[in-house]
Amino acid sequence: MKKEAIQNPTRWTRDYLFDILKDLGIQYIFGVPGTNEIPLIDGTSYPENGVKYIECLHENIAIGAAMGSARMTGKPGVLVVHVTPGIAHSIGNLFNAHRSQMPLVILCCQQQNELVTQEPLLASNLVDLAKQYTKWAHEVRTAEEIPLVLQRAFKEAMAPPNGPVFISIPWEFTMVAIEENQKIKGVTRIAPHFIGDNEAVKQTANLLAKAKNPLIVCGDAVGYADAWKEVQDLAELIGAPVVLQSFSSVANFPNNDYHWQGELPGSQAGVQAVFKDHDVAFLVGFGAQAQVAVFKYSDGPLIPENVKLAYLTNNTWDIAKNFYGEEAILGDIKATLPLLNTYITPQRPIAAEARNKNLKDLDISRSKQWNDYHDKAMKEPDIWAVVIAKALKEAIETRKLTDNFVYVHEAVSDGAPFQYYLPFGTNGAKPISYYCVAGGSLGWSMPASLGIKLEPKTAQGIGTKLVINAIGDGSSLFYPQTWWTAAHEKLPILYIITNNHEYHTLQLGLQQVVDAYGKAPGYGWTPKTMDPDYLRLERPKMDFVNLAKAFGGEHGEVVLTAAKVKEAVERGVNHVLNNNSSYILDMRIASNTPPLKIKSNDTFFMVDKRYALQPPLNIFLDDSLRKNASSKKASLKMVESLENENIILNLPSLF
Repeated sequence: MKKEAIQNPTRWTRDYLFDILKDLGIQYIFGVPGTNEIPLIDGTSYPENGVKYIECLHENIAIGAAMGSARMTGKPGVLVVHVTPGIAHSIGNLFNAHRSQMPLVILCCQQQNELVTQEPLLASNLVDLAKQYTKWAHEVRTAEEIPLVLQRAFKEAMAPPNGPVFISIPWEFTMVAIEENQKIKGVTRIAPHFIGDNEAVKQTANLLAKAKNPLIVCGDAVGYADAWKEVQDLAELIGAPVVLQSFSSVANFPNNDYHWQGELPGSQAGVQAVFKDHDVAFLVGFGAQAQVAVFKYSDGPLIPENVKLAYLTNNTWDIAKNFYGEEAILGDIKATLPLLNTYITPQRPIAAEARNKNLKDLDISRSKQWNDYHDKAMKEPDIWAVVIAKALKEAIETRKLTDNFVYVHEAVSDGAPFQYYLPFGTNGAKPISYYCVAGGSLGWSMPASLGIKLEPKTAQGIGTKLVINAIGDGSSLFYPQTWWTAAHEKLPILYIITNNHEYHTLQLGLQQVVDAYGKAPGYGWTPKTMDPDYLRLERPKMDFVNLAKAFGGEHGEVVLTAAKVKEAVERGVNHVLNNNSSYILDMRIASNTPPLKIKSNDTFFMVDKRYALQPPLNIFLDDSLRKNASSKKASLKMVESLENENIILNLPSLF
């Protein structure tokens, strides 16, 4: 029987989406306008829906902004993209969202259902494009299933582990009239705080209590669960150093705790060095387990086989996906760790106090090394990242903003100074005070800063009064049109461009490749030059302040010397705190500092002085290597300085 037309309709199928957004308290939809999407976007024009459309100039900006919003609120970020080019443009940040377990709902308006088979303009198999990097990807079959599909999509995005969901909707389905009382009741929430199996927890406790030299590795699930205290209690109980997964999406352990040792290094030898002297490693929420660019099976696994492993996370896929585990707990980290700690307490290892004392002493030594390094950097003619990091730390702390700032990190070549100096600790900050992504697809951070700044209240209780985005010059060139949306929405964000006129991360990667394969049997490859022109951004050099002005970013300055950094940071921070516009600091980072000659596997490299002199974050590993310097297996190299000083380096952590 043919359905009768609704007379003078006031609701359409697109309004099911707004039922859900109202239920969840989601206030933004991000996107780039397209004809097919207009019925959905039009829904944001009605004040009663309580949703604002944030217009971006590229889909990868839209998804990046949605990711930033989602990380602050813990609710799904929502974006609308346009058919094949729209989802294709989004793939870089969709990959980042997938690897970083970001809750997203991506709505793509397909061409008309009756026409798709005829291969019309822009149409394609959209589900196949997106499904590799989503928890669920689906194309709506009929307008009647829209409420079912939307409820499932939001439920899945929020269910542990979080992740992106993709829904393709033939665009005419969004305009079907429905009755006023046809509404979605709500979205089913699956409680994430489930405690792991009691017997598995008890066995893991026994393993950790008996460990002679335990190690804790924290992945993103720790930060997402806001489980700093629980991991701190464990580290104190067993006297273990704590390292973080490479490219952590959030601050997975507070950097003012003396157990903190920074992130795992980005090389095979470096990761091996971190693990090799430990008998037991506890992998907590550790998802991104192989964040290296160069790997050879002949050089052995990333985690040596002599190390016993125990796992705890809320995702079965991340448990023993790469390495066998003696023990494995499926459970929420924040809910399960107190039980684990309870079982360890009666059998706390006697050696734990001595290990903690050693870590405290090393923490004091590390602090002195970093302050000496900063003082040395202040005397250099060019800017080193450590000078920027300490200036930011002081600006945040003097304004008492430790609970009201978010630092967005894509200064890939210079992570350590920011991770060490910025106040990502227990004096007000939370895991989401730091934001990065595990995927590695570049150009995500400027878009993310938009979504972060739009959310004044966050799931973990911090504020976003001061949003800082540090980004390399190469990464910033992916989506400079982000500055238009920042200006359009009057979002005051401090953008710091670490501008060295080169792809320095790729230059370090080239050194890794040569080190691994330059003299390897069957390869023997070396490039024509170790300083190729194609890894430099010169002729002409970029001026990011003027580039930002073209998109509406009217305020900023170029900073040339270390002596000018602090006052420039102060001006930038004051501007964004007191105005509704962003501020761009084009920091001319040293690119051709006097290099140091480093020997690695019988190959000599010329390494920038600022990296060669930079102290380690993993002071525990560095101390261990120094104590074993006489061993042939020790990962220490002697450095010949142009200043005729010998410096012992932990090369794996550098590269």
